[in-house]
Amino acid sequence: TLCSVDMTAAALLGFSCSRSVVWFCLLAVPLGLGAGSVDAALNNFVALHYAARHMSWLHCFWGIGATAGPVVMALWIARDNNWPAGYLTIGVFQWVLVGVLVLTLPLWKRVEGLREETQEEVRGQDLSLLKALSLPGAKAALIGFFCYSGVETVTNLWASSYAVSGYGVSEDTAAGWSSLFFLGITLGRLASGFLTLKLSTKRLIRLGEALIALGCVILLLPLPVWKIPVALCFVGGGCAPIFPSMLHRTPKVFGEVFSQSMMGMQMACSYTGATLLPPLFGGLSGVVGMWLFPLFLLFFLVLMILGSEGVNRRRAGAED
Repeated sequence: TLCSVDMTAAALLGFSCSRSVVWFCLLAVPLGLGAGSVDAALNNFVALHYAARHMSWLHCFWGIGATAGPVVMALWIARDNNWPAGYLTIGVFQWVLVGVLVLTLPLWKRVEGLREETQEEVRGQDLSLLKALSLPGAKAALIGFFCYSGVETVTNLWASSYAVSGYGVSEDTAAGWSSLFFLGITLGRLASGFLTLKLSTKRLIRLGEALIALGCVILLLPLPVWKIPVALCFVGGGCAPIFPSMLHRTPKVFGEVFSQSMMGMQMACSYTGATLLPPLFGGLSGVVGMWLFPLFLLFFLVLMILGSEGVNRRRAGAED
């Protein structure tokens, strides 16, 4: 985790000094590697050593950071288009985080020490990615992560265009409505942390899927334009518990020996879905129209449900 945050911090500071597209492309490599590595490593650490509520709250604060970053950049751009200062500011925040990680390393080791015997067992076995992929339920889990991230990213990137093109909403208003989606995710993850005290991860995932489905149905109904912000709140609230819950159940469902490999593959599939599905929707909507938006979300929601339930069937009894 420390090395990964180092990579992202260095890349962001590099962005602040770059004036060439070539350098931006080159620096994007360590930025992406660092972000992906910290996702896989940190999520696996929390899944192994902490309760489900901690995973939900971890991702709640991700939502806060994901909201604050663009705001910081927008403030600098508003001041004479000073985007390098925006990257510099975020880079400095990352280096502060590096310092915090260095200072708290003894705490991380102390937590690991509480499970020393288990960790020695995990490190003592050789595990290939192909072996992890052959686990019962692994392919279904990867489909679920691919579709979840696709649904989240398509909603994030295309909801405002859906409101503008389909309903004539002003761009400013549509942007404000889109922010309700991330607000729903952030507040939902804060709330789902407490819900984990009463509900299992399986039930939280199903609850989230039901809320997303409700949001999509609201968009399909012949209602006034106010249905869009309402639906986005439901979709955001539905997304809230799904991703943290799917991550946290990984060690229980697939075993701690396979946990890190499965976590890495799950994050890779998440990034793949987030990369491929938004342009796919853009291409399809350009041909058939923006009315496709809720149907597109519903289609991949169904695939996500099939993947999630496939894990439940193949790994019955592995989790509550």
